Amino acid sequence: MDPKQSGTHMSNEFSILDVMGPYREPYERAFSYDYVVQRPHWPAPQSVRVKVSIDHELDYLKSQILGLTGGTPGQQLRVNQMLCRAIADQKLEIGNREGLFSERRDVMIDPFTEALKYLFPALDDWMRTHRDRLREEINKTIGI
Repeated sequence: MDPKQSGTHMSNEFSILDVMGPYREPYERAFSYDYVVQRPHWPAPQSVRVKVSIDHELDYLKSQILGLTGGTPGQQLRVNQMLCRAIADQKLEIGNREGLFSERRDVMIDPFTEALKYLFPALDDWMRTHRDRLREEINKTIGI
């Protein structure tokens, strides 16, 4: 992902200054990434934590959309890392479009289930649109 991301409107522009993760969430089946983002009109950056559900987002992309099977444990770990980060990056973009972190404060973008379930179709559309690119990247980088 390009370190400089921008939304469709001037007020939605933001830059990613740093990304840390993935972290395993202790009380739920999810991974998370911590993004440090800056908007042009903010005096200081803010933190945005993006959670990726293992069952409803990561495994869905791997099995339902990409149909990935096989590979060594190391290859599977690497696939999970690549896909989880791609999902988190896209969820940050969707969150930006929805105004989930338009104010300067610490923010968490939860899995697109339950209260945020209405956002899952946008993520699903992205997964289906980028299916071939993701498969090619996995094949080129990991060999499966």
